Order: sequence, then C-alpha cells, then structure tokens
Amino acid sequence: MANKLSENTELTLDLKTLIIIVSFVVTVVGMWFAIQTDIQLAKELPEPQVTRTEYDLKDQLIRETIINTQEKVQENSKKLDKIDEKLYEIIEKK
Repeated sequence: MANKLSENTELTLDLKTLIIIVSFVVTVVGMWFAIQTDIQLAKELPEPQVTRTEYDLKDQLIRETIINTQEKVQENSKKLDKIDEKLYEIIEKK
C-alpha cells in the first residue's frame, strides 16, 4: 500500500537528523563563500613578472629551435633534390 502525501501527512525528524542537515547546509554555504573570496583575491593579484634570466633562456631556446628547424629543412631540400634527379633519370631511361 502506498501512502499519499497531503496536508495532513506527518513527517517526524529527530534532533540528530536536523543537526546533520543544518551542519551540511552551513558547510556548503561556508565553502561557497570561501571559494568566492579566493576567486576575488585571484582577480586582484598582479600578473607575475618575467625575470631577465627567464626571458634570456626562453629567447635562446626559441632561437636554437629555429636554427635546428632551418637545418632540417635544408637537409630535406637536399634529399628532395636527389630524389628529383633519380626520378628524372628513371623517366629519361623509358
């Protein structure tokens, strides 16, 4: 048999259950306000400054990467030229 809920339905909660519900709500609200405070503080903090040493190291790394890429492109170009010559020789033989 299913009980129907109506205005006359009685709901009984003991003190222990009420304390658990209230403490849960207080905890969630407290966490929400703490997170909001942290977000606001993070918005107000200044952006970190890049030190000269960090800038120099990043600049050096970028330059080395560009040079390495340039060398690889030149190597691939030489290989492509050799492949092109061999292909031309094959076509000429036919």
